[in-house]
Amino acid sequence: MVLRADLERLGRYDQQRVRQRLRDRFAPEHTWVIEAARGLAGCVSLRPAEDAPHWPEHFHLAPRLQGSGIGTAVLRGLLEQCDRDGTLVRLSVLRGSPARRLYERHGFTLDTEDLVDVFMVREPGSTVRDNPIPGLNAR
Repeated sequence: MVLRADLERLGRYDQQRVRQRLRDRFAPEHTWVIEAARGLAGCVSLRPAEDAPHWPEHFHLAPRLQGSGIGTAVLRGLLEQCDRDGTLVRLSVLRGSPARRLYERHGFTLDTEDLVDVFMVREPGSTVRDNPIPGLNAR
């Protein structure tokens, strides 16, 4: 499980709770499978929400591919779609997760935080500072 190390670090790992949260919030109509040259790389959802038109979640990459630029390319594609729509984007990331740096590079700023999650927001058209990876498909 991709989040296990971060959840254990925070003292919040409970396998049943993690699985139930995914079951409760999984929406196939808002979810893409991420493929890279070597096949399945991960998944991401971009669901509508009351507090923001777009809310990325369940953004998971295989550990062997983290740090390779795939997350940057996928996030950039999602944000370009949101920018075209002129919409605000909100997300949450676990405290201490290295993914927070990825989101900050893409224009997300701190909104609020609690003992487990950091909630971030991004205005449409915020600066993106990374280059996409050629040959990556999200469907």
